[in-house]
Amino acid sequence: MVDQNPSPVGVADLHPTDEAIATARAARRASSDAPLLAAVRGDIPSRRPVWMMRQAGRSLPEYRELRREVGMLDSCFRPDLLAEITLQPVRRHDADAAILFSDIVVPLKAAGVGVDIVAGRGPVLESPVRTAEAVGALPVVEPSQLEAVVEGIGGILGELRDDQVLIGFAGAPFTLASYLIEGGPSKNHGVTKAMMYSRPELWHALMEKLTPTVVRFLQVQIEAGADAVQLFDSWAGFLSLRDYREFVAPYSRRIIDAVRPYGVPVIHFGVNTGELLGEMAAVGPDVIGVDWKTPLDVAARRVTASLAENVEAGGPGSPGVRAIQGNLDPAILLAGPDVIRDQVARVCAEADRAVAAGDARGHIFNLGHGVLPETDPDAITRAFAEVHGQ
Repeated sequence: MVDQNPSPVGVADLHPTDEAIATARAARRASSDAPLLAAVRGDIPSRRPVWMMRQAGRSLPEYRELRREVGMLDSCFRPDLLAEITLQPVRRHDADAAILFSDIVVPLKAAGVGVDIVAGRGPVLESPVRTAEAVGALPVVEPSQLEAVVEGIGGILGELRDDQVLIGFAGAPFTLASYLIEGGPSKNHGVTKAMMYSRPELWHALMEKLTPTVVRFLQVQIEAGADAVQLFDSWAGFLSLRDYREFVAPYSRRIIDAVRPYGVPVIHFGVNTGELLGEMAAVGPDVIGVDWKTPLDVAARRVTASLAENVEAGGPGSPGVRAIQGNLDPAILLAGPDVIRDQVARVCAEADRAVAAGDARGHIFNLGHGVLPETDPDAITRAFAEVHGQ
């Protein structure tokens, strides 16, 4: 039997020590005036910061050559490859941020969970986690199991300019839980949501197990020198607002609370989350990522209004504005130089309207999801240059 009211891992249990905070501060080398950090604070950056999700990966021929005989997860645990792959797009595109090359299942793999990334399919579990016994047996990652990631970060930091930041990341508990429950990628997350509805006590027990793993994965990256982190809830858009509040938000909030003492910006992003943006902002990130389906000025206005309503109703969170990140449709990069130029200008104008209206502190240009593998790298470089010219 699963405890009907499982004791949560308290926020205090997950918070870093003063020594860990000092270690992280000493490891960070980016200037406080780096464009991305300035935009998050609401200062005027020296140029509009831009990075792209999946900027490191299959769109780059140098990546394909490097990974020709190395499995995806294997490359995430080889410090030399991890560092080189992370840096490839930064060198090529003049990005304002490097995003750590990794995968959301890396902390599960490091902890000993049987998972692999199958080409053409994605993460696949040896045994789905659908019973109380399986949840109870699920390990929580230990920092010592992530030493390869720490070493890889060390190799990245020395290659970045002081105006370029390193962003660490982790998958949020709902997305991790869905892979564990479904046994792999799912089109509708039906088995996952069925567990939520029919066995909420089992669902919450699983989320309690996953939350410290996510926290530790982020903390290890920050203490190794990451200047910011992004919490991906890739599949949260499949949830209703009510279900997100009940089954997901408390755990995402606990994760963000546990990394806040480090003083690094936290970005929160999910796909198809237009109706959830306010609730996602309420869990405490500094930056809210927006997919390409909602204009940035509309999204920022929605977030600001939702946060104010949430606080008035006695809910958690602050009514303050957030920075926004996004939100070019990845397919635009396939459409030619003129379209790229016009669409980059449109996204920047929408973001500027949000800032001028007081609904956003600043803007980090990004895609509304990840770079498509068939994208011409020169189109990405061109888009970065267009953003820097705005």
